[in-house]
Amino acid sequence: MSELVLVEDAEGIRTIRFNRPEKKNALTRPMYTAAAEALESGDADPAIRVFIIAGAGGIFTAGNDLVDFMQAPPHVGGGDTPPVEHFMRALLAVQKPVIAAVDGLAIGIGVTMLMHCDLVYASPRASFKTPFVDLALAPEYGSSQVMPRMFGHVIAADLLLLGSTWDADKAARHGLINDVADDVEALARASAANLAAKAPGSLRAAKALMRRPAEALGDRISMEGGMFAELLRSEEFTEAATAFMERRKPDFSKFG
Repeated sequence: MSELVLVEDAEGIRTIRFNRPEKKNALTRPMYTAAAEALESGDADPAIRVFIIAGAGGIFTAGNDLVDFMQAPPHVGGGDTPPVEHFMRALLAVQKPVIAAVDGLAIGIGVTMLMHCDLVYASPRASFKTPFVDLALAPEYGSSQVMPRMFGHVIAADLLLLGSTWDADKAARHGLINDVADDVEALARASAANLAAKAPGSLRAAKALMRRPAEALGDRISMEGGMFAELLRSEEFTEAATAFMERRKPDFSKFG
């Protein structure tokens, strides 16, 4: 992995850390590629149960490095998938839980990637801004669709049209983040450890259902019922039921 993206595995948790603090962790093509590959390889590794995305030096990320961005604009021309899109699609495809720990600046894709994480925590120092229109650009990473659904049109317009800066309290109030903590990474690690101890197959099923596009409620109930019935026959459920009867915590460590 690139030294500009640090990857650390411990106790079933893979931490992917943007490591370019002297440039406010602005993301370059090699950084996008390294982060995408860390997600893909971790998702395929049974030993990895949860991801944490964070930044070094008290900064999450200032978004795209504009010099790198202008040298090779994404989505322009043909050829291979651009690194930024590789990262976007990798994060969208991850079956395991992803937690973001936001400290300091979160700009541009530093905000829009949060919509595709499962849990988001921030420090009181965090600030969130999507300056696409201010840069004469368009919103990206599905934000023009997802943000209005998350916040309502007028609140989304505060971010996407006005380019307002939100502090951590405002981000929490509108549902962009889950919680605020002085030691945001400690909170993220605690949640990651909690998730890593759960049944991995059940977690993947729940995340897949939550990420499915909207559909008729009856269809969703049928889909849930099918997954529920399948999981009832799983070894994970047998362990959970046995542990309940034996009044102990279930041990899902042997399940990939």
